[in-house]
Amino acid sequence: MFNLPNILSGFNLISGVMAILFAFFGRLDLAVYAIFAGAIFDFFDGFMARLLKINSGLGKQLDSLADVVTFGVAPGIILMVLMMIDVGAFMNNPHPEVMRYDFVGELHYILDGTSTYYIPFVSLLIPFFAMFRLAKFNIDKRQSFHFIGLPTPASTLFFMSFPLMVARPDLTPEFLKDYVAAATDPNLLCGLIILFSILMVSEIPLFSLKFKSMTWKGNEIRWVFLLISIGIIVVFRTWSLALIVFLYLILSLIQINTLKKQENEI
Repeated sequence: MFNLPNILSGFNLISGVMAILFAFFGRLDLAVYAIFAGAIFDFFDGFMARLLKINSGLGKQLDSLADVVTFGVAPGIILMVLMMIDVGAFMNNPHPEVMRYDFVGELHYILDGTSTYYIPFVSLLIPFFAMFRLAKFNIDKRQSFHFIGLPTPASTLFFMSFPLMVARPDLTPEFLKDYVAAATDPNLLCGLIILFSILMVSEIPLFSLKFKSMTWKGNEIRWVFLLISIGIIVVFRTWSLALIVFLYLILSLIQINTLKKQENEI
């Protein structure tokens, strides 16, 4: 039970819980970093399981349970907090007290019925659909070397760009600073949340980053994705996570169309 891969899954879970706590206490930057830590643990639990040749049903269930928290509940809570704060005020004074006052105060007004600002609760669609996505992944035998629907870690990393823009304005490129408020507009975020929730449970095939070999042939789409992603990170920094996930979706759609054309030609 307490083998290395399962322990790493436990650390993934703890990272998700810490991300939730950091968000409640106004540290969106630390919340995002906790999500990153969870993603690292999530990668290495599978990596170590393959390396040590440990293939157990228990490990698979533990991995999914941890992922529901780190890539479902945690990003939902982080986005809820983000949509409740005054982004402009917080970027001018990125202090935890500013965010904590706004979040707790707004939640209080909603709960006692004096506010009808319910938009932030749309973020709870993320854990709802992540739960179905992860359960589906566990029983879907088609997803050994590619994905059907958007993986929950990819969805989470996409959304982590937005709190990072606000919490770390020093890392936002100068040419994009004027667009942060527009990018984190609650109405836009709600639309993106609905879109990505649907993508998680969709039947769209998406390529996996699992390399069978390190050669170019057979891995063209993966190498192109990695090389372009490096360039995006260098240029766009805090915006890069969202852009990289969009790139992943676009390249997957290109691959689908290419394969369909090849099949029609045969």
